[in-house]
Amino acid sequence: MTIEKALESRFGDSHLTQFYRTGLKTKRQKPGESLQELAADVERLMSLAYAECPLDVRERLAAQYFIDAIRDEETQHPNKFMDARDLKSSLDYSLKYEAARTVSKTSRHVRSMETEDHSSRERDDKFEFFFNRLEKLLNSSVAGKKNTPSRKPNMTCWKCNKKGHVQRECQATTSNQEN
Repeated sequence: MTIEKALESRFGDSHLTQFYRTGLKTKRQKPGESLQELAADVERLMSLAYAECPLDVRERLAAQYFIDAIRDEETQHPNKFMDARDLKSSLDYSLKYEAARTVSKTSRHVRSMETEDHSSRERDDKFEFFFNRLEKLLNSSVAGKKNTPSRKPNMTCWKCNKKGHVQRECQATTSNQEN
């Protein structure tokens, strides 16, 4: 028994229980961490911190720690009132709530558009005209940028030592280039 206790104290993790419990209490969702990843981390810490507790107690505690660890308060508050009995139901509710909130945010900006048959062709023609005009403007802008050197007032050319351009855009010709 003495050897067994010595080995347990040396190599066992029973002395880390308080460490895992503290980790659960201070656990917060990291930026970019999904709710599923957070739930998996809480579940892992729960199995390490409360291994001796009955399963139903562990499940309730895990749900509570999960809710407390959620970073977004708008998702956290409704979960607190839900009275989740286990981690899985709390995660399900959180995911549904986040999805509904995301949809409601995006659906506010979408308007329905009704078209009538006689005006739809006219509208299509106008769209086609403006699209072609925009395409021509873009093409002329791109062609203009290729032909004209960009002006950079703070840049000094290493070739001619003048301000406003860089060496590769230099228009000055040297005697070597002319020959």
